[in-house]
Amino acid sequence: MPPQTPSSSTSPSPVVAALRAAGCVFAEDEAELLLATARTPDELTAMVDRRVAGLPLEHVLGWAEFHGLRIAVEPGVFVPRRRTEFLVTQALARVPQAALVVDLCCGSGAVGAALAAALGRVELHAADIDPAAVRCARRNVTGHVHTGDLFEALPGELRGRVDILAANVPYVPTDAVALLPAEARDHEPLTALDGGADGLDLLRRVAAAAPDWLAPGGCLFVETSEHQAPTAVEAFTRAGLTAFLAESEELYAHVVIGAKGA
Repeated sequence: MPPQTPSSSTSPSPVVAALRAAGCVFAEDEAELLLATARTPDELTAMVDRRVAGLPLEHVLGWAEFHGLRIAVEPGVFVPRRRTEFLVTQALARVPQAALVVDLCCGSGAVGAALAAALGRVELHAADIDPAAVRCARRNVTGHVHTGDLFEALPGELRGRVDILAANVPYVPTDAVALLPAEARDHEPLTALDGGADGLDLLRRVAAAAPDWLAPGGCLFVETSEHQAPTAVEAFTRAGLTAFLAESEELYAHVVIGAKGA
């Protein structure tokens, strides 16, 4: 008889019950993922304990699904959100022939990895100020991953050549960080969440410098919130970019797009 796996030897009911008691809204779905991932009953117990203690599910599993990819996610690294898939689809739709892609504030590298997977042969550079994020991104990105503050991290020879500049900058206002769910507030780096007084400090910095790095016809893509979007569009326009706002009701996603003239 073949050895039993956690999924075949353990009913999901106790796992579901534990997750429900801890307040997990999607307890059944989470239990299915935990049962499928755990290799032994002891490992399953440890994973459930970590999830019940409040660790994000993706940190417990060690991965997150993003744009059809399984992205490695480590403790202390920002978990890619499903709504950010909309940024990827907008970039692919507007610059489908991109040859050079930059993923700023890359976190796990999910955006860059998704763009590279869809575009095929592409030169990809990703950058983050957090060394933990850089280590994680190097597991997910086939390309160059740099450590540093925004454009300071990038090689100078990229200036004026970037076709897609994706910058999933933090955009939570400082005063609102304390209101975030505990999973984000307690387990993700503050540098990936806090966007300054109105949440747009880094967005403004990226927009102001982007025209120097974009190729003619290249585009900047930044996610923001619904109420911040008009101010973000203004920042793009002031930087000399032709600004657009794309919205997805399904994902509740808002992406500001700035195109550099040919």
